[in-house]
Amino acid sequence: MAETEAALRTLARNVRTARTRAGLSLDELSRRAKVSKGALVGLERARGNPNFATLVRLADTLGVSVSALMEGRTEGRVRVVSADTVMPLWTGEQGGEARLMLTTSGPAPTEVWRWELQPGEEYPSHPHQAGVVETVSVTAGRMTLVVDGTEHAVEAGQTATFDGDAPHTYRGAGAGTCRLIMTVHLPPGPASAT
Repeated sequence: MAETEAALRTLARNVRTARTRAGLSLDELSRRAKVSKGALVGLERARGNPNFATLVRLADTLGVSVSALMEGRTEGRVRVVSADTVMPLWTGEQGGEARLMLTTSGPAPTEVWRWELQPGEEYPSHPHQAGVVETVSVTAGRMTLVVDGTEHAVEAGQTATFDGDAPHTYRGAGAGTCRLIMTVHLPPGPASAT
């Protein structure tokens, strides 16, 4: 429970800081991100529990990575992150999950995600801001990647990349669990620096 409260306080501080840096009022952020003002007020007061889609919309609108909204300050030159220490940001109805492992720093950060999808389980994603590029590398099983309505089979040992500014869906395919590493490459710019 204490870890959840600490994570919510960190998220609240980071959202408020990013909103202020972007020069957006709560009303304007609410309108642009399509998140209710009440939810934003609660979030900035470390109340509530925003879902994954809300975090993605806020990050896209604020021009930062999802992990920039969630991470506390880090020290040192090397970060080693274990999957069992990172809470899933998405959990599917059949037990699949997505964990944001880390985000690189710099003018064009990259998010590194670990995903598991059960057969038939899917996650539909809204289009991201222009310039976002996603790469998925399947390490076990099979998936169907749907980009702008077109399906693409991606099997273990294969990697696919696409522009993230189109609607896209990740779907588990085949008979077993699909495991993949996804990277989200954010466009360079002053707002993207973490």
